[in-house]
Amino acid sequence: MKSPLESLGLDQTLVNELNKKLIPLSGNYEKDADSCIKFWQSANQLLEKLPPKFKRTTEEHKAALFILEISRARRDDFLHLHVQTVYKKITHNLQKFIRLEELLFAANELVPGLTVSKEIISKENDLLQSQKEGHEINQGIFLSHVLANQECGLHLCHTLLLPNPRTQEFKEQFERTGHLELEGVNLQRRDKTCYLYFKNGKYLNAEDDFTLDNTEIAADLAVLDPNSSIAVMRGDLVEEGKYTGSRVFCSGINLTRLYNGKIPYLWYIERDMGIVNKIYRGVASPHYSPSEILGRTTEKLWIAAVDKFAIGGGCQYLLVTDINIAANDAYLTLPARKEGIIPGVANMRLPRFVGDRIARQAIMMEKRIDCDSPEGRMICDYVVGPNEIDETIAKTIESITASGVVSASGNRKSFRIDQEPLDNFRKYMAVYTREQAYCHYSEALINNLERNWDARNRKIKDKEKSKT
Repeated sequence: MKSPLESLGLDQTLVNELNKKLIPLSGNYEKDADSCIKFWQSANQLLEKLPPKFKRTTEEHKAALFILEISRARRDDFLHLHVQTVYKKITHNLQKFIRLEELLFAANELVPGLTVSKEIISKENDLLQSQKEGHEINQGIFLSHVLANQECGLHLCHTLLLPNPRTQEFKEQFERTGHLELEGVNLQRRDKTCYLYFKNGKYLNAEDDFTLDNTEIAADLAVLDPNSSIAVMRGDLVEEGKYTGSRVFCSGINLTRLYNGKIPYLWYIERDMGIVNKIYRGVASPHYSPSEILGRTTEKLWIAAVDKFAIGGGCQYLLVTDINIAANDAYLTLPARKEGIIPGVANMRLPRFVGDRIARQAIMMEKRIDCDSPEGRMICDYVVGPNEIDETIAKTIESITASGVVSASGNRKSFRIDQEPLDNFRKYMAVYTREQAYCHYSEALINNLERNWDARNRKIKDKEKSKT
């Protein structure tokens, strides 16, 4: 079959080099690394000969896609044979815990072209999502192979369950004052309870690149705080727009930031392997395994209180909290099909609550789940009038603390070992990391946002324009 490269008048020497280097790998790490590095260099040189993505003709678009696809196939070939070698070299034989961004850049420095360079990421940060080449898909391929390997995958899961590197900055302040406010989140301690409030009112408490790190830090502090025994998650008051003066829980990913190319691929992975998994499993220590069997984590019982709605990622939090309280006029949705992405770990967790058919309807058919409905009550433990939420939170905390929370960690682990042990989570994430990368760069995502979100006409707020 004729290559799409042959009709574009590209440097035939480069085309021939690319074809010549597409030979079976030997299984020898050094030899294969050298061969693949040269292959990816040739592929990148050809790609750079083409106009930017948004200026290409149909033929040029096909050629770029061909180059990207064979380059990704080569990464699969290489990682199938050598992912363990690469990961162990970077982590000093699993003795060092390295978070995602640093890990992926280190992989690219070790084997240039294996993931993506800092320079390319920086260059693409200024582009709309639709204008990006999709180099971050390489990161998804790499992470998928790491997680598919049990030893390396469990080590990476452990890494993301450790406290955020910045958590220590705020630990003394919070333990002393019982209060911390960072962009996107407000954490307070009252009596023996920590209250984590989503605070991104301009976007109905949506999550984005501004809020994720800070919310993870707040969750770390809430879990590790020695002066409290329970954590409550709730939306803060909204200060403008339709819901001014009201609380809303969380409206999921900030679709405006997503459309404008400001949500990196790693955002999804850091979120689900970080804060969401920490709420479910606790915060890990570097000295002990976080697995349920013979492992150790620090964990607290979490209560979620839902005002108005829990959309997308907001709904995903309810699948890892221990007790859910909701207003009887609130609703839950997982509009993944409208957005063109996978709703985190909801595909694995939601069926445990409402069964497979309702879960598929919610994720793939846009089914809305009213909290005050049979399905809603399978997720929400208490459904009360909007004005009764504060009282219900207080009564729930009083009831729990009256009988003591000493068994909370043990009970949580006992549920997890049957429902979702860490190794099952690892396997799920091995699929998710790859599939979400392709979703993040699919034409369907852009089309869905323009059709369902009117994203083309929405603008980024002034303060956000400064962040790239």
